[in-house]
Amino acid sequence: MNGGRPTCLYNDPTVFVKTEFETGSPDGSMTSVLWAKTQQLQEDAFRQIQNIYGDHFPLEARHHLAPWLEQHFSTELDLTIPQHEEHAQRLVLELVAQLESKAMEMTDFLIKNKLEQIVENFKQRYAHNPLTLYQIVQQCLTSEMHLVQRAEGIGVDPSAGMANDVVYQIQQQLNLLKKSTQECGVEIEKTRQMQEHHSINFYKHHQISVQLDNGQFQEHSQEYIRWKEWRDKVATELRQSFNNLKLQTSTLANRHLDMIKQIKELQYRVLDQELNKWKREQQLSGNGQPFTNNLDTIQKWCEDLAEIIWLNRQQIRQLEMIQEGLNIPSQESSMNILPELSDGLNLLLDSLVKSSFVIEKQPPQVLKTNTRFSATIRLLVGTKLNVHMSPPVVTASIISESQANSLLRAGHTKKNRSEYSSGDIVNNKQTMEYHQSFGQATGQLSVSFRNMSLKKIKRAEKKGTESVMDEKFALLFWSEFSIGNGEFHYQVCAPSLPVVVIVHGNQEPHAWATILWDNAFAEWGRQPFIVPEKVPWLQVANTLNMKFKASCGRGLTEENLKFLAGKAFSFRNLGYNSDCSNLMITWSQFCKEPLPDRSFTFWEWFYAVMKLTKEDLRGMWMDG
Repeated sequence: MNGGRPTCLYNDPTVFVKTEFETGSPDGSMTSVLWAKTQQLQEDAFRQIQNIYGDHFPLEARHHLAPWLEQHFSTELDLTIPQHEEHAQRLVLELVAQLESKAMEMTDFLIKNKLEQIVENFKQRYAHNPLTLYQIVQQCLTSEMHLVQRAEGIGVDPSAGMANDVVYQIQQQLNLLKKSTQECGVEIEKTRQMQEHHSINFYKHHQISVQLDNGQFQEHSQEYIRWKEWRDKVATELRQSFNNLKLQTSTLANRHLDMIKQIKELQYRVLDQELNKWKREQQLSGNGQPFTNNLDTIQKWCEDLAEIIWLNRQQIRQLEMIQEGLNIPSQESSMNILPELSDGLNLLLDSLVKSSFVIEKQPPQVLKTNTRFSATIRLLVGTKLNVHMSPPVVTASIISESQANSLLRAGHTKKNRSEYSSGDIVNNKQTMEYHQSFGQATGQLSVSFRNMSLKKIKRAEKKGTESVMDEKFALLFWSEFSIGNGEFHYQVCAPSLPVVVIVHGNQEPHAWATILWDNAFAEWGRQPFIVPEKVPWLQVANTLNMKFKASCGRGLTEENLKFLAGKAFSFRNLGYNSDCSNLMITWSQFCKEPLPDRSFTFWEWFYAVMKLTKEDLRGMWMDG
C-alpha cells in the first residue's frame, strides 16, 4: 500500500485498481479535467467508480482514452436525429481505433494485452449495434461526473442528480447492508465469547455445588461458608450474564429483522424492477429499439445480495447456537424469532437464485425448422455461490402456449420436465462454463447453445382464421444444481420471448407481424401469450418507425407516418393535417385484412417496402 491507498496488480483483477490511474494525464497533449478529479476521489467513492465501469466499458479504456473521451463525448447527442446518430456511430468507430492505437504504443506487455482484449471485446459485442456502446460511454461519464460533483459538494441538487441515479442508490444500499452485516458479525462474536464465559461459570457453579453437597465440608464451618459464598457469587454472575445474553441475542435478532426487511425491499428493486426492466428492453430490442445491456451491473448487485443473505444466514445460525447453549425455558422460547428469520432468508435466497437464471441472448423469435440457431443463458449468482465448482447442465425444450400457462400456474414448485415439450430440438444440452470477465472480480457462469435445430413441432388445433404464423411458442431452458454442500437444491427454468415456428420462407412476413405486435404491446407479467386485439395508431406508428430505422438505417418522417396511417386505415386522399394518433387499429386491420382492391395486407405491403429499402435502396434512403 502506498500512502494508505490500495495498489493495483495487473495480474489480479480482484485487487482494487487505483494506483494504475494515478500516473497523471494519459496524453500530455490534451487535458482530462474530469478524470484528473476522479483520481483524487476517496477510496469509497472510487470504488463506486469501479461499479460504474464494468465489462461493458472497462475502467482501463476510460483511463487510456481520458482526454479524447472528454473532448468528444462532452455533448450528449439525440439519437432520434439521423445526423446525430451517424455522428455517434463515427465516434464509436474512432473510439475503437483510438484504443487500438494506444495498445500498439504500449511497451508494457500486460497493459498492451489488456487493451487488445478490450478492443476485441468491443468488436464482438458492438459491431452490429455501435449505438449501444455510445450510450454506455455517455452513461458512464455522466455517472462519474455526478460522483465527482457530489464529492466536491457543488452542482448537485440533493433531490436530483446522483441522488436519483439508480446505480448509485442501489450500490449505496448494498454498501450500507454490507456494513450492517459486518457490524452484526462483530457483535455476535462478542456475544459468543460472553456465552463461552457463561458456560465456564455454569460448569464452575456445578463443581462448587458438588463439593458442597457431597458432605466434604462440615455445615456452618468456615470452609463451608466460604464455598457457599463463592457459589452464591457465581450464581449471581450467572443470572446477570444469562439476562445480558438474552438481551443481546434479542437485540441482534431484531437488528437482523430490520436488515432482512431492507434486503427484501432492495431485492425487490433489483429483481422486480431493474432486472425486469432489462428483460423488457431486451424484448423491445427485438423490434429495433437500442438496447443498453447493463446485465453485468445487475449481476454485481445480485452477487452482493447473495453474499449479504448468506452471511446473515450464518449469523442467525450462530445466534441459534448461542441460544441453545443458554437452555432457555420452553415457555420463553416461543418468543424466539430466529427460526422465522432463517426461513425468511431462505425464501429470499430461493427467489434470488431462481430469478437470476436468465436468457442473456434470446433465440430468434422467428424460428425456421431444420435451421441452426443459438441462445445464451447466464446464472447471475453462479460464481458467488460457487455453482461453477460443479457446473450444471442446461437443457432446452420448446413449449406451447398452454404449456407456458401451466408453467406460470406451477410457480416455483418442482416440475416434471417431460410435461413441457412440444417438439424435438437437437443439440439441446450443454454444460455451463465459467468465464473470467475482463475487469470483473468474479466472472460469469453461462452457457452458449450454438448449434440447436428444431426438427419437429407439435401444433395446437387452429380456430377461425388462425394460421401457423399466429401460433406462439417459447424456448424453455432448464437446470438443476445444489449449493451449500447440498443444503439447498434448486430447479430453475427460464422461458424465452415468444417465438413463431415456420417451415417456409414465405411464412416469414406474417410471423414477424405476430412477433412485432407481441414485443410492442404485450403487458409485462401477462398470461402467455395474450396481447391486445387493438391499440392506438400512435403506438403502432412508433413501433413501425423503430423497426424501419433498425432495418434501413434511418427513421420515418412525419409525412411518411401520416401516409402509413392513410394506408392502414384505407383512407383515400388522407390530408396531412388529419390526426390519426388516437384512432385504434386492430390486429386484423394490421395484418389479416387485404387492403382495398389488393391481395395483400397492410403489414405485407410495409414489410415488402422495408425489405426493398434495406436491400436495394439503403444508400439513397440514408442520404434522405
